Amino acid sequence: MPDFPDTRHVIEPDCTRCPALADARERVSWGTGDPDADVLVVGEAPGYGNPEADRWRGGNWTGKAYTSRHSGRRIRTMLAEVGCPDAYYTNAVKCFPADPEEPTTNREPTDGERTTCRSHLLAELETVSPAVVLATGKHATTTVLEAEGNELGGFLDAVLEPIRCERLDVWLLPTLHPSYQDVWIGRLGYDSDEYLTALADALGACLDAR
Repeated sequence: MPDFPDTRHVIEPDCTRCPALADARERVSWGTGDPDADVLVVGEAPGYGNPEADRWRGGNWTGKAYTSRHSGRRIRTMLAEVGCPDAYYTNAVKCFPADPEEPTTNREPTDGERTTCRSHLLAELETVSPAVVLATGKHATTTVLEAEGNELGGFLDAVLEPIRCERLDVWLLPTLHPSYQDVWIGRLGYDSDEYLTALADALGACLDAR
């Protein structure tokens, strides 16, 4: 299993801009990985995670993005398999968005929470300066496009279709969130191996075009 170096670049380590998120979280989940990476992976938000796990406890407990057993391990394994083992991992929203009725279950981040947290993501983009932003899921893709001044149409139509973001000076590559990948890849016409190959091809094309 990989080490998760502490590579925090955001000015507000104890941010309390969103009271509901600050009250529900255990820790703020900042980016983790190679600060010189060509690929920056953006997730939606940290899940609740498992505080009893050995290492794959999740960002809500580790304070580091994509360090959960399911989503974190899966996306890191996938990126290694397509030749990008040294990506930088972060989230559009840095705190666990708890469901008020089920505190250990996550809800979707609100538009306001994504907007409020966007400056943290922009600070990470400026620090890492990646060639490609790989956005996992609808909310991550929407956040990056909004930072560019654009809107997302149909998310599934955008999956694995590179988008040039001139303002951010990156290629945006929307992908399925690893938690929902098994549900949606068949509807996109892929099996698991075909999806991985298509991801490798699209990511390679973005890196070649930087």
